[in-house]
Amino acid sequence: MGFNYVYYYISLFVLLCSVPCRVQDTSLWMTPSWTLALMPLLIGWLLDLLIGDPERLPHPIVWFGKIISFCEHRLNKGHYRLLKGATMSVCLILLVFITTLFLRRFLTLLPPYILLLFDAIIIFYCLAGTTLIREVRAVFLALDRSLEEGRRQVARIVGRDTSELSAQEVRTAALETLAENLSDGVIAPLFWLVLLGIPGMLAYKMVNTLDSMIGYKTERYKAFGCWAAHIDDVANYIPARLTALLMVLASGRPCLLAFVWKNGKHHASPNSGYPEAALAGILDCRFGGPHTYFGQLFDKLYIGENDRLLTTDDMKKAVRVNRTAEVMMVWLVVACIVLRSIW
Repeated sequence: MGFNYVYYYISLFVLLCSVPCRVQDTSLWMTPSWTLALMPLLIGWLLDLLIGDPERLPHPIVWFGKIISFCEHRLNKGHYRLLKGATMSVCLILLVFITTLFLRRFLTLLPPYILLLFDAIIIFYCLAGTTLIREVRAVFLALDRSLEEGRRQVARIVGRDTSELSAQEVRTAALETLAENLSDGVIAPLFWLVLLGIPGMLAYKMVNTLDSMIGYKTERYKAFGCWAAHIDDVANYIPARLTALLMVLASGRPCLLAFVWKNGKHHASPNSGYPEAALAGILDCRFGGPHTYFGQLFDKLYIGENDRLLTTDDMKKAVRVNRTAEVMMVWLVVACIVLRSIW
């Protein structure tokens, strides 16, 4: 276990123990808002820290992907692709939100621990911090063995063509993904949990899955996935910038905010550039540049200026920043739950 993981578990223990101790002489701790909001969050987060995404258990995000693929193959052809893609995207997002909302209302008729367990499992499934870190570490370990292994490993977490990437480009792709998916896989789900509860958190994952599958500007998806991409842009607008802020604060270098503001705009996405710019500033390196997606070359701007060789130490530093930013976000969510319960 290393020092960093000890820190995270101690932080979780403090979160679990400190709040109830402060209110143990009142009735506040016994209200549904505490038992059905705070505890599931901490249990779900702890499960993600300990085991990450379970490979042998049914996963709602996998189901989302199968539903999207089923609909896309039947609708993404012929005329009116823009309209059909928009209708599919909106209907699937609403379906997830409304289904989850009614399911939770039904579960309130059962013993309270049933709803608590349900919420904890959903939060666990919606967070992807540990799995992503595990995958990025695996990329660097594979690259130490051979370039070909590194290319195959990084292909698991990026959408671009990896067959011709250099060792430096493999490391860059892995670290860009680590930064971008801190927002998609941790900060944004928690943000929507605060705003719209468990239904909103799960609906956000549908938004994110839609974008990751059809939100590309390729010939096949440009029209059909247009709405999915724009909905994802709106859903991630605040979380992406919040992620960059938390990363900068986690690094202890608030002076990097100007760098992030300048370079965060150097990306085709209105959001992804900000977490990437934060990590590029922290590591004093350069991200971005031309990438190939589905056989098409996209000439992207560079984020940062120092085109230096990335190392395993850079990966370890990036992981520490990600984990610290994650802990800070959990504290923010806990604070929001406490304030909401008091008011």
